[in-house]
Amino acid sequence: MKLQRLLVAALLGALGAVLAGCATPPPASPASAQPAAYWRGRLALRVETPEPTSYFANFELSGQAEAGELLLSTPLGTTLAQLRWSPRIALLRSDGQTRAFDSLDALAAEATGTAIPIAALFQWLQGQPAQADGWRADLSQLDEGRLLARREQPAPAAELRLILEQP
Repeated sequence: MKLQRLLVAALLGALGAVLAGCATPPPASPASAQPAAYWRGRLALRVETPEPTSYFANFELSGQAEAGELLLSTPLGTTLAQLRWSPRIALLRSDGQTRAFDSLDALAAEATGTAIPIAALFQWLQGQPAQADGWRADLSQLDEGRLLARREQPAPAAELRLILEQP
């Protein structure tokens, strides 16, 4: 259960969870089609399973939907989990162990019990509407550093809230 909570917390940042008011893209490398981005703040994820679960963490999210890194920590700065992903693999480091998954979506689904729209999250954080299976994002407060995304279907229902640190 503790590992599952750590995994969920880790995904929230990618989600989660979500982070756009302080985006400062570093210089784009010639090999990437999109510049990498960076967000940090706090996230909360609630999943309406038979026993609802909620997760809270500070996060730092960098990279792109295709390859990036998410660091989740406690308010005191203790690292809860580190996620790194590329097109071939997603790695989760927590409690001194590293676990590998085929994709970030697979990692998110196992950790949270629900699919998290990672690719859409990066677009939402950049202020761009994006379609994600059953998810609706409210970007109206993004300029104030807040992002809210909800999913009713498919079950389980979920809600992701991000509060971004302002530059």
